[in-house]
Amino acid sequence: MRIGSVELSSPFIIAPMAGMTDSAFRRLVKRHGGCGLVVTEMVSSEGLVRGIDRTLEYAEYTEEERPVSIQIFGGDPEKMAAAAQIVEGMGADIVDVNMGCPVPKIAKHNAGCSLMREPQHAATVISAMAKAVRIPVTVKMRAGWNDRSRNAPDLARMAQDAGASAVTIHGRTAEQSYSGSADWDLVASVAESLSIPVLGSGDCVEPEQIIDRMQYVGGVLVGRGVLRNPWILAQAMDIANGRAPREVTMSERGQFLLDYIDLLLNERGNETDGFRHFLSPEPWALSPSERVARGRERWVINKVRALCTWYSKGFDCGSHLRIRVNSTTTIQELRDIIEEFFFSVPSP
Repeated sequence: MRIGSVELSSPFIIAPMAGMTDSAFRRLVKRHGGCGLVVTEMVSSEGLVRGIDRTLEYAEYTEEERPVSIQIFGGDPEKMAAAAQIVEGMGADIVDVNMGCPVPKIAKHNAGCSLMREPQHAATVISAMAKAVRIPVTVKMRAGWNDRSRNAPDLARMAQDAGASAVTIHGRTAEQSYSGSADWDLVASVAESLSIPVLGSGDCVEPEQIIDRMQYVGGVLVGRGVLRNPWILAQAMDIANGRAPREVTMSERGQFLLDYIDLLLNERGNETDGFRHFLSPEPWALSPSERVARGRERWVINKVRALCTWYSKGFDCGSHLRIRVNSTTTIQELRDIIEEFFFSVPSP
């Protein structure tokens, strides 16, 4: 499929999930195949314009991830346009507007899904961005703010008229958050009414579900499903090409976590974050370099803990794995737990 001038090798896309779909995770999923586009975690337009280091880290990506879309959030048209120009200057292939985040701390600043409550203002934001950059501008929204205001069909047409190159619809309202079921009939109605590509999102946790949703849209974004199974996009591509979806062994699943740890340990720019998360009964007894190393180790452990919340679902004794991972304090102990769980038992 094509989004503006960007050609995608696959219609299956890693959806952005704050705190989860970092560059290391995206690279590993991409290596397993089936992924046509990666979207970064959402990035503050305010932080980009002000040049805040932590914000810039969220927008970092590698050449291995291309094509890549950087998703930004905000409600000020001028700042969103300026942030889009920064994203373009960083070499991103696409800039995506977050109009789907239901989290109150985002929505209360007239950003995320709260923009759906002011459709004309949302269109102004999109128009300002589309005029400011040459790369495609895309929009990710929900069905609406709540069941009384399911205005995605109208807002999607306004986004198209404002210059958006594609629209993604998550078939839940902001009020639903992640409860209930995604309304794919609404997604399909939007797809039928627009001339630009419409992508869908919601409730795709098995590769067969991704393929089934393709009857409605031009592409599918997968979030929680890819956290549970990083091979889901590759398996969907197998089915699309008439093959049985590849089987993934327990040892392969364990190796994914070990590779994730290695990539995280080599990530740049986490020193400040490491200091913030550093916990030690005697921090004054350590040198600055030791404190950075300890902080980085703690940061990596916390990232793996967060992923295992999703990754361990469906495994026998998955809760036992989560308990052990959540209690570990060193990288070596974490590696030992993973190796014992995934490499010491036969694949189901």
